[in-house]
Amino acid sequence: MSSSDLDQSAAELGMGGNLAPETDDAGYRKRMERRQQVQKQRVEERNKEKGLVLVFTGQGKGKTTAGLGLVLRSLGHGERVAIVQFIKGGWEPGEARALKAFGDQVSWHALGEGFTWETQDRERDQQLVEEAWQTALGYLRDGAVKLVLLDELNVALKLGYINAETVIDGLNERPELTHAAVTGRGAPAALVERADLVTEMTLVHHPFREQGVKAQAGIEY
Repeated sequence: MSSSDLDQSAAELGMGGNLAPETDDAGYRKRMERRQQVQKQRVEERNKEKGLVLVFTGQGKGKTTAGLGLVLRSLGHGERVAIVQFIKGGWEPGEARALKAFGDQVSWHALGEGFTWETQDRERDQQLVEEAWQTALGYLRDGAVKLVLLDELNVALKLGYINAETVIDGLNERPELTHAAVTGRGAPAALVERADLVTEMTLVHHPFREQGVKAQAGIEY
């Protein structure tokens, strides 16, 4: 059975639970046994390992949080990670404080000076982005670093402070098993096309816009 056939079979068999049409235990068990077999085949066939480019974008919250979740996973496996923050840098977030517990296992660089309406200096902003990118390149080329998180790089791309071709060329310099995660709204089409995984956060409700709730420790920073 081909990979696409296995995927289709998995979709047809479904997730189980009350979504399954069987009302009797024997019928349900038979469906789930078949689903287990199909899933085992899918996992066995897809056994490649490679460094991934992961992009978290969209208007909704959670992009940096998703990237930092990957950081925590990698640290939990004893790997070295590097975090380079573009644009951000005017404050120390809770994550930076928490990750200090991992010592030299994690490198954190907040190389921006805040949002554009705070800095009010395009030339300075662009200079900082260029410096942050050079720092990021050092980690992207380092085979000892398992994951490089390029936080808010999409925003720097959107503002025109760096171009997508430069970023993609840098990502392509990674050793075979080094992962790179890029966050920020407005990911350019070229980066989306290059990425192995792209998740778009969709805004449904936002407490700041709808309720006037300020940024709170532990939630926004």
